[in-house]
Amino acid sequence: MNQCHTKDALVAQLDRALPSEGRGHRFESCRVHHPLFQDIEIKAFIVLTALVTLKMTYKILPSYIRNRDGIYHFIRRIPVDLQGHYRSDRVCLSLRTKSEPKALQVAGSISQRLDDYWSGLRLQKMDVPAIHLLISDNDDARHDSPTLKEAVEVYLLLKGDATNPVFVRTARRNGRYVIAALGNRPITAYSSADAAKFRDYLFENSLSLGSVRRIFGSVRSIINLVMREQGIEGTNAFSGTYMPQRYDQKERQPIPSAALSVLQQHCKDKDDESRWLIALISDTGMRLAEAAGLAMNDIYLDEELPHISIRTHSWRRLKTRSSERVVPLVGASLWAAKRLHQRGGAFAFPRYCNTEGCNANSASAALNKWMKGIIGNEYVIHGLRHSLRDRLRAVECPSDIIDQIGGWTTEGVGHGYGRGYTLEVMAKWMNLTA
Repeated sequence: MNQCHTKDALVAQLDRALPSEGRGHRFESCRVHHPLFQDIEIKAFIVLTALVTLKMTYKILPSYIRNRDGIYHFIRRIPVDLQGHYRSDRVCLSLRTKSEPKALQVAGSISQRLDDYWSGLRLQKMDVPAIHLLISDNDDARHDSPTLKEAVEVYLLLKGDATNPVFVRTARRNGRYVIAALGNRPITAYSSADAAKFRDYLFENSLSLGSVRRIFGSVRSIINLVMREQGIEGTNAFSGTYMPQRYDQKERQPIPSAALSVLQQHCKDKDDESRWLIALISDTGMRLAEAAGLAMNDIYLDEELPHISIRTHSWRRLKTRSSERVVPLVGASLWAAKRLHQRGGAFAFPRYCNTEGCNANSASAALNKWMKGIIGNEYVIHGLRHSLRDRLRAVECPSDIIDQIGGWTTEGVGHGYGRGYTLEVMAKWMNLTA
């Protein structure tokens, strides 16, 4: 009787613990009345009772929530594939609340944010979908602009200097440099990164900073003109390219007075066309191309003050507007001019100049080689121009007079007004240097 009473009590207790819809029949229907199973039935009910009691006494919380000393904490293990991004293998945070509902709400938000963040980390490790369809090179893009080679020809056609063979040769050569380094692309297909690559290509081929800047200036002018003329939108990739400071340029040394006297004497001793050219430059400070491209009617020896008129010709252009000028003839320059008149002819230096053009580069190579054998390897023909400026400074000639004699551009708005200094004023200072 006692066992049956105990069993009935347990069934009643379990019945009360179950939902209302399950009460009164679940365990009652399971009763076994055979004496053989009564002991087993009692033990089974005892175990079930213990489980129900445990669940009612200790509430089981979600796996990311822990209660420590009454305060809820969020604890979640970091996935193995993402543990390399963390200093620990789990996330532990105090939720700062004793309220279970609030802890569950906050933990749910934290868990969701972690899931989203971890998904982002996993996506970063994935290959970008359809990346093979992206255009990876500007050559693959569509451009309606002319190629660089075509742009060079358009530029030469539009420029009035296109008849000058040196100008034409320089523009085409600079275009070929770009094509060799980057390919013959449409002019809008080049990028600023391509321009930087072209700059490095030129430096790698041992060009100095000055040469690289000149080439970039030429290429930039070609593209700018063609883009304006054809209404092409976009930017010129070769504009604003950074040029690192380099100290690879050899400064042209002015020729000292003692070396100059030796050189001029050797010119008189040799007494031929090439030496006349050196002597003419030595006391006028002309650029080599200016002197080599002279016509005989540019030399005035019958005037009160002998001088040379430097002006543009169809076979030789001038570097700047200020290059057009008159220069008094003194010292070795006057001697050379007289020798030229005695020989006669249409051109002062027919060896280097004719109606087709002026080959100053050829003259430079030949004259520099001869000069180095006389006064040393550190001096070149252009050093004569630097030398004249130093000599004029030495006699305290005003800088704007020096600029007018040499054809240098004088800074300042006021210098653009008036006709400049007279031949007499310039001759006075020039005679002090001879």
